[in-house]
Amino acid sequence: MKNFNLIFLVLLVSLFYSGQYTLGQDGSKFKKDNKFLVDGEDLTYVVRFGPIELGEVRVKIQNVIHEHGHNYFLTIGYIDSYSGVPFVDLHQIYESKFDTTYYPVFFRGTIKGEEDTTYTEYHFDKNNMKVRVLKGMRSPKEIWTDTTGKMESFYQDGLSLFYYARMKLGKNHSENIPCFVAEKKEKTVINFHNEPEGISIDAVDYDIDCIHLDGNTNFVSIFGLTGYFEGWFSNDQASIPIVAKMKVIIGNITLELKKWKRTGWNPPVYKD
Repeated sequence: MKNFNLIFLVLLVSLFYSGQYTLGQDGSKFKKDNKFLVDGEDLTYVVRFGPIELGEVRVKIQNVIHEHGHNYFLTIGYIDSYSGVPFVDLHQIYESKFDTTYYPVFFRGTIKGEEDTTYTEYHFDKNNMKVRVLKGMRSPKEIWTDTTGKMESFYQDGLSLFYYARMKLGKNHSENIPCFVAEKKEKTVINFHNEPEGISIDAVDYDIDCIHLDGNTNFVSIFGLTGYFEGWFSNDQASIPIVAKMKVIIGNITLELKKWKRTGWNPPVYKD
């Protein structure tokens, strides 16, 4: 089961930093370079191992708020395995609060087990270049770790990286992005491309106009993750992730858009 737990998490990260964005007139959007995110956007993905459907990943922009003179996105991601899948019983929640530069100020990961619920929190203090790490159990309430360390640079968490990558699409370039993952300072390389491609998914009966990214993490999992990932995003203002793929020791894992909620949006049609 641990193998699949880690695969699910890395898939979320791999979909999923820093230009300035301005608040839209309706208070619900941030815009730059003709791309924007929408308050209330809700995306659901099915995760497959070959023909086997393991579960779903859901990512949502819960709110856009103004606090202490700054604007913030409040986002959440759910990872749940399907009932009855052999050797997999996974229920995790990831939350990220990041500002309009797409650098997070807060991250929480929660893992629901059969007997307890554990959590990890990162509190990023960008003014003093410090990060506080809290780890513990919710019920019964226990704190196992409460430490503060130095930040050599601004870091991304997995969920903020997901949204950052979307807004950087459209130009050929590569970035080496500092990330704070599993209480370690890591790097993720993302290569952005701008050639349109037609991508097919089960949710629509036509090819979707997409653009592609791929990349590598600079760490190797003990469970055999190769570090390589790739994703296809809608070639429009929304840059919705459509499909993501990753190679692991047991084979290929695919994450595919299943349903969505975003006012006025449907996947764009690919025209060869």
